[in-house]
Amino acid sequence: MIKAAWHTKTPEEVSTRLNTANEGLSEDEVKKRRAEFGENALPHGVKTTLLSIIGHQVLNPLIFILVAAAIASIIIGEGKDAVFIFIVIFINTALGTYQEYNAEKSAASLQKLIKIRTQVKRNGRKITIDAVDLVPGDVVFMESGNKVPADIRLTEVSNLEVDESFLTGESLPARKKLAVLAENAVVAERLNMAFAGSTIMSGRGQGIVVETGTHTQVGQIARNVSDGESAKSPLMQRMERFIRQITLVIVVLSILLSFLLRMQGMDFSSIFFFVVALAVSAIPEGLPVALTVALSIATKRMAKRNVIVRKLTSVESLGSCTVIASDKTGTLTVNEQTAKKIHLANGEVYTLTGEGYNGMGEIQVKEAKVQYEGQNDQLFHLISGSMLANEGILTEEESNWEHQGDAMDVALLGMGYKYGLHPRKLEELYPVLQKIPYESERKFSGAFYKNNEGIELAVKGAVETILQFCALGASEKSAITEQTNQLAKEGYRVLAFASGPFPNFEHKEQYTDEEIHQLNFLGTVCFIDPLRAEAKEAVKKCHGAGIKVIMITGDHPETAKNIALELGISHQDKKVVTGAMLLATPGSQSDEFRELVIHADVFARVSPTQKLEIVDVLIKNGEFVAVTGDGVNDAPALKRANLGVAMGSGTDVAKEVGAMIVVDDNFSSIVAGVEEGRFAFDNVRKVIYLLISTGAAEVFLFIASIFVGLPLPLLAVQLLWLNLVTNGIQDVSLAFEGGEQGAMKRKPRDTKDGIFDKTMIQQTLLSGLTMGMVVFGLWYYLIEIHHMNEYHARDLILLLMVFMQNFHTFNCRSEHTSIFKTPISRNYILVFGVLAAQGIHIASMQIPFMQNILQIEPITFTEWLYVLGLAIPVIVVMELYKVWKAKD
Repeated sequence: MIKAAWHTKTPEEVSTRLNTANEGLSEDEVKKRRAEFGENALPHGVKTTLLSIIGHQVLNPLIFILVAAAIASIIIGEGKDAVFIFIVIFINTALGTYQEYNAEKSAASLQKLIKIRTQVKRNGRKITIDAVDLVPGDVVFMESGNKVPADIRLTEVSNLEVDESFLTGESLPARKKLAVLAENAVVAERLNMAFAGSTIMSGRGQGIVVETGTHTQVGQIARNVSDGESAKSPLMQRMERFIRQITLVIVVLSILLSFLLRMQGMDFSSIFFFVVALAVSAIPEGLPVALTVALSIATKRMAKRNVIVRKLTSVESLGSCTVIASDKTGTLTVNEQTAKKIHLANGEVYTLTGEGYNGMGEIQVKEAKVQYEGQNDQLFHLISGSMLANEGILTEEESNWEHQGDAMDVALLGMGYKYGLHPRKLEELYPVLQKIPYESERKFSGAFYKNNEGIELAVKGAVETILQFCALGASEKSAITEQTNQLAKEGYRVLAFASGPFPNFEHKEQYTDEEIHQLNFLGTVCFIDPLRAEAKEAVKKCHGAGIKVIMITGDHPETAKNIALELGISHQDKKVVTGAMLLATPGSQSDEFRELVIHADVFARVSPTQKLEIVDVLIKNGEFVAVTGDGVNDAPALKRANLGVAMGSGTDVAKEVGAMIVVDDNFSSIVAGVEEGRFAFDNVRKVIYLLISTGAAEVFLFIASIFVGLPLPLLAVQLLWLNLVTNGIQDVSLAFEGGEQGAMKRKPRDTKDGIFDKTMIQQTLLSGLTMGMVVFGLWYYLIEIHHMNEYHARDLILLLMVFMQNFHTFNCRSEHTSIFKTPISRNYILVFGVLAAQGIHIASMQIPFMQNILQIEPITFTEWLYVLGLAIPVIVVMELYKVWKAKD
């Protein structure tokens, strides 16, 4: 590939370097270059196949433990136990695969894979080809509405404006020029270049293709993203710690138990049997399925709130994040310039409601609606002039607004609609004789039109330019300039308007500035890229939830600061950190760079690389970072973050690397995702609490029985029945639990915390000990005092454990609120799950096949009632614990 800083070369130098003639390349030359450079296409990410999704489910530490338990069961000759475990693995894999496959399909449906066609000159003829067939050296023609098909050094421009926001973060289109630029000019400043994937907003242009495919600016970012490393989700990190803890506990208990049993004289084969039984008790075999179901439910709930989750393990990440690093353009703002204020020359000020490229809204003065009614006042002259001296298009088709052209021109047409003027009808009343097109060097545009009094000229443009055309004194011009500067500091972009008679009009190619004079100054219009309506409240909710929101944008620092102030992201006394300031620091690994990043709220004029460095610093500082964005420039940071959140209308590159996709581009949907993520993590904790505490009860029962010399209280198959079936039904039902109030009013969990905190440990040990002691007490009574045969005694012990699970499931619905104050309406499925678990167990006692497998038999109704009563203490103890905890 021929590499060069193309923006530093003249068109002639580029043509020579690429050996391109004015008539374009020959077909033979195109074939040679296509063989050398390949297709003009971006690298596609590795396609997510069904097999890879299945692999993602199986390669899970929890599954590894289950497989180990199954192998141990086979070794001791308990093949049916192994069958039980493998069925669980199959169910978990099927559920997880189904959910992630559907999520990938939803994500794929959002991809806007538009086939770009482009006009080129080859062999001296203009032809239209697919953009993928372009090669370096091709001469390309572009006009309004076209997508730029490759990186192009411009050779001719006519009012060419290009929307590059997806790449640079700039909310306004770039006005292109041909002048040679300095080598250190950043992408946003390379005005003599047009970049692949950007959109021509207005004007026309011609240029030479200098880079294609992965060598374009967007291609380089896509390539870096594919090589980048993604951070693990918070849930994955916590679950890995949890598995290590569980494994350590099982190993330590097994070693201690083996030692004690050997000291008592037990043979090695019996010790191995007991150790396997203990491991089966301690391992939460039902956890993988319950966890998958809990995350699947949260995923579906998020989808209803416009957030598509591509991987189940990412579902609670938003709820765990401590920092949301948001792009500005298109995420916090609507990315559509909107007229918000009109300052007339006579001092009157009007405000405009509504936002975006449409005519929805009103023009108001002192909250009273103002509309065209045939009057011929200063406001009418300003608005009608802005619509006549206009090259944009804004039309309403079946309640849908369609637009084309320069953003400011379209915004002015929207202002005209709000006033009650239609562009077509206005031009019928005031026929336009000639337009002066906007040129960045002259900074104004105009239109000559006929009215009842003759020919008039209406102009609009930069304030300093328009003031030169007006019959105003120096003090008046100074006052208007001062007002404009103040409005600019508030984040507005300001255009000025003037009009006046032009009796000497004649058709000519260009009017000089000197020929335009003595016009009447009409006033100014203030524009802004409006905030999304829900963004401010969403930011407030984040702060209430202990989440810091920072803005990272390629836009102007003053604009970024004003938007951040309005949103409540930053404060007046906090400075905006710019890309230049970051470059001035020793390096991204330095303490100075770190201090600059962690104390900032707003970053402006930053490059994609700097955005990645900012995210990296935050993660290394112990934050869980969610990055939102829609552009290619956001992609590296989206991938590096703990959680990348892509916008649904964004680029394919952003959506491909995002773990989540916000369908409606609404920042408030991200906050809804935070809430659902916290609900999901709460439910994961509830499920783990239920499984671990009942497992702890089983472990206590085994150890106590061994110490007093009692027989093995439960068989391995009975333990699997408890852990996988009866408890399995209930923990899955518990996963449907609705969110508890106050989830968005508590701080995020500390990044160093695991799933188990002080409260979780206390309630797990207390409930496990309570259940274990009650069950052991019954076992001891039945064997030592009542002298019941082991077969029937195990039957009653097994039933008591099922009852304990039934009751304890309701304890697990809330870690703080009494079961009598937790509304059943929040989870009717749980009631059915508890009844189903009890019903299935009772039915199994009556079915010969199940009696044989589980080694159980029917019991009397009186025995059933006695056992039911013995399960009540687990509720009493945990209710007393919650009362004590509330006073603590």
